[in-house]
Amino acid sequence: MIPADETFDGTWPFEPHFFEGNGFRQHYVDVNNAPEGADDVIIPLHGEPTWGYLYRNFIPRLSKVGRVIVPDHMGFGKSETPQDRDYSIRDHADNLERLLLDLDVRNITFVMQDWGGSIGISFALRHPDRVKCLAICNTYAPWSDEPIDATFPTEHHKWFNWTQTHEFEPTLSHLGSTILSVMKRVGFENTDHVDETWVRAFSGPFPTVESCRGALAFPRAIANPDTFRFFKEMAETHDINVLKTIPAMCIIGEEDRAMPPHWVKFRFKSFWPNGPLISLPGVGHYLQEDAPETVSALVEQFIQMNNPTTEFTEPKRSWNDTKRWADD
Repeated sequence: MIPADETFDGTWPFEPHFFEGNGFRQHYVDVNNAPEGADDVIIPLHGEPTWGYLYRNFIPRLSKVGRVIVPDHMGFGKSETPQDRDYSIRDHADNLERLLLDLDVRNITFVMQDWGGSIGISFALRHPDRVKCLAICNTYAPWSDEPIDATFPTEHHKWFNWTQTHEFEPTLSHLGSTILSVMKRVGFENTDHVDETWVRAFSGPFPTVESCRGALAFPRAIANPDTFRFFKEMAETHDINVLKTIPAMCIIGEEDRAMPPHWVKFRFKSFWPNGPLISLPGVGHYLQEDAPETVSALVEQFIQMNNPTTEFTEPKRSWNDTKRWADD
């Protein structure tokens, strides 16, 4: 766990907040620089093996649109890593639900990447009245309740196949020294800005084998039957079609080696056929690192498009022109 006051040379200047209602000390940041009366709440959710720092370049921009709350999942970032938890997707989803209900937030736009997608979608299913928009970024959403071998294109899938090798556990158990190589394996293309501060920030949560418990559990969830039992229970106890009433967009990095882009696109369009889908060539799984300005601009515009009371800071343009607009 990273010390609460650590700013990583000023690259993470946000005041820490902690919630203890989940049985451990869960960290989140809460930043709001929006105009008075703005009621949007934007919640970016990280995945494997990162933490809120992944969104450091999003917060300044999006906090001018609404209140930005960035939680660290259990076992990541500045959150504690309890040793008596199973770190299942159900556990993470329950943690997020208790946190957001305690904060009593509404008009939520989730920005979801990697396992953040399953965790955020779970909240949206349980509380659709609190969710305004979904920004799906290099993640599988909505998920399926079928076994992974029936839905996941594992053939020729480098990341999934690697998690089944003898190298997986030793590598993920020492993320304090292997973090960059793991992120490159998953899909991290723009490494020009990687420096000593960057390495300290992303390796910081993992000084010991015990501290890597959460990072080991996420990849294992891919083939864990308990994951799909949870998905099945959610589909049986909630109306999954309610998600179709929530505006959704998909942003996909074409160089993703964890979530095959063609598969993410198919799943998204099968559920939101009219939802905007933006492909980013040369961008990998960690699109927050590879193209932060482009992706944060796309999220901002999507929120504005679904908020008639918000004036655009840029002229409205068609989604066919959105990537060029984001790069302007």
